[in-house]
Amino acid sequence: MDLPSTLITAGQFFVVIAGELILLFVGITFLVGLLQAYIPEERIRGVLAGRRQGVGNVLGATFGALTPFCSCSTIPILIGLLDVGIPFGVCMSFLLASPLLNPVILSLLVALIGVVPTAVYAAVTFTAAVGIGWLLGRLGYERYVKDVVVEGRPEPCSCGASHGTRIRGAFSFAVSLFRQVFPYLLLGAGIGAFIYGFVPGDLIVSLAGPDNPLAIPVAAIIGVPMYIRAETLIPVSAVLLEKGMGIGAVMALIIGGAGASIPEVTLLAAIFERRLVAAFVATILTVAVLAGVIFQVLAVI
Repeated sequence: MDLPSTLITAGQFFVVIAGELILLFVGITFLVGLLQAYIPEERIRGVLAGRRQGVGNVLGATFGALTPFCSCSTIPILIGLLDVGIPFGVCMSFLLASPLLNPVILSLLVALIGVVPTAVYAAVTFTAAVGIGWLLGRLGYERYVKDVVVEGRPEPCSCGASHGTRIRGAFSFAVSLFRQVFPYLLLGAGIGAFIYGFVPGDLIVSLAGPDNPLAIPVAAIIGVPMYIRAETLIPVSAVLLEKGMGIGAVMALIIGGAGASIPEVTLLAAIFERRLVAAFVATILTVAVLAGVIFQVLAVI
């Protein structure tokens, strides 16, 4: 492919991805605003905040697994949870589980690798989300969360408030938060478009092929900047399997790409300090490598 064609391809990818991210982000943020306007904070705290150890992390990861959103769409929900006082460790369990265990990914994985391997994947990622969220909370990493001020945050549910007032408050919340993270969103989409257009797929296969003893960690690292929606990434993974990439490397690629894409990391940089962002990325890479090794061992047995 010549340079003009590559630039057109990358540009088209940027426009599509940036557009999707903007619509998803604003839409999900608006829904979070509506939830905050209609659901009393006391009820949310009663479900999650009252269970600060163990059980709270399990509930947070379960809530994350039930949300059919991509990684970038979880950020507005994460901010909403933190904003109403949900414990940090519980929020991190949600953040880790949501992009890795949502129903879209699980259903596509069943079609790709079957029910039993998908169950193994779900068990590994769910356990990791619960355990790592609990650990980060115990280590006090909440001190690395920035003071993100969101103007126009909806007030808790009030019997006297009209539906129009609540909807306007939710819209104001979405617009205010979008203004804060918009530069990060464009940066992530731009980096993803460059990689999509200029990094050959054959190069990825050669770096993470079955003959490479470092295939699994390399695939996990490649997956992070290779932002592709789960609906696209998993079918691509099927092609990589057919070309000879090991199942362990493919699973590491999926987890790395779904769990810590560049758009998500750049959005997290708007609300987390560098140390917490680094811990999050390291966590996803560790889970990706661990799951990859488990799948590779199971494939040999």
